[in-house]
Amino acid sequence: MLQTNDIPVIQDADLRGKIVLVRVDHNVVKKGIIHDPYRIDATIGTLYHINAKGGKIILMTHVGRPKDKKSGNIDISFESSIQPIVDYLQSKLHITIKVPEFYQHEKKGYIGIETSVNHLIRELREDKIDAVYLPNTRWFQGEEGNAEEADRFAHQLAGLADIYVNDAFGSWQAHASTVGVAKYLPSYAGYLMQKELANLERIYSPQSPFIAVVAGSKFDTKIDSLYTLLKQSDYLILGGVIYNAYLCAKYGFKIKGISDEDMEHAKKFVKFASQYKGKLIELPYIVESDTLEGKINGKNRIHNIYKLPAGKELNYVLDVAAESFKEEGVLEVFHNAKTIFVNAVMGFTPHFNEGTIALDELIDSNREAIKLYGGGDTMQELKRLLPGLYIVALDSPKYYIFTGGGAVLKAIQEGTFKGLEPVKALIKNRGKK
Repeated sequence: MLQTNDIPVIQDADLRGKIVLVRVDHNVVKKGIIHDPYRIDATIGTLYHINAKGGKIILMTHVGRPKDKKSGNIDISFESSIQPIVDYLQSKLHITIKVPEFYQHEKKGYIGIETSVNHLIRELREDKIDAVYLPNTRWFQGEEGNAEEADRFAHQLAGLADIYVNDAFGSWQAHASTVGVAKYLPSYAGYLMQKELANLERIYSPQSPFIAVVAGSKFDTKIDSLYTLLKQSDYLILGGVIYNAYLCAKYGFKIKGISDEDMEHAKKFVKFASQYKGKLIELPYIVESDTLEGKINGKNRIHNIYKLPAGKELNYVLDVAAESFKEEGVLEVFHNAKTIFVNAVMGFTPHFNEGTIALDELIDSNREAIKLYGGGDTMQELKRLLPGLYIVALDSPKYYIFTGGGAVLKAIQEGTFKGLEPVKALIKNRGKK
């Protein structure tokens, strides 16, 4: 568990008879369906502790991105509802959970918390129900609103409870439900949050050699963490669109789908990487496809990047070929590693899977290394493509699967988990009565 005296932890909270507002990251619903309950299950220890110590639970999470950033409109629909999460918890834990209903302002979501929630809190105190689950936090204007709106919403949330617990490591953005509410209530880190922060230390102080594998669809969301990882790791491997942009910037290839913005980031990164010769491991075999519609016979082919002429124009590059992970130099790097961090899906899902499968199987072949997997798509694809390995990884002391890949990259970028805004809020407001 987390070894720090700076962060207030749930073990130190007096919960008996208290209403406990718990921010979780149960963002596992897509179009009304839960594809993997891992992030829900990971919070059950905290919920059990609160219940065992006499606390009464109000849960909240975000689901998806119902807010249109251009118009500011908020789409309240079943696709981003927490109801599938409630159904899952009720079925798994055999408890009764109720969800309050609020007035929906036309296209602007919920204005705020309304007094209609009070009768549910009364039922909670009287043990008529086991928990309350608030609607998707991003259905409320204040969650991602301006400073005034966010503070008002945070104050309303705090008014529901006696204690606030943050167990949502994956929700690292500074929103009302992750940061603002901590200003108004005694606040603590839940067990999952503590576990995630403790495992970050294995990235900050890794056993060497340390390999980082990072892929993504946009360079700008990964760029700062890539600079940090290139400096701190022994080896860095790229995949996805960011690897395509890197290849274009370094070798002059022209690949469909690479934006001007990604190219600018890639050019700067190539220049930066030239200071760290031998650290960035290039995967030589890539898969070109004539279409984004699937892996169609006759419309995709494998190239060796070192045999392509400068300026070569390619259609969509949608995967790293499995042959890349059979290269002697790549095998040697992975077999000798002591710590491996992976936040990567190598191919364009769901059809281009060979690169991801070959990567994960190669990582698993190193039985001694500590293997740290980022959450999100990395976790989902491991489960989809290699379900047996996924099950083993959940229980193996050599593996740890984070619940939030973006949060891990943000923590790497900051250089300390204390740089994450929700953690800062817990530390800043430590000791609040």
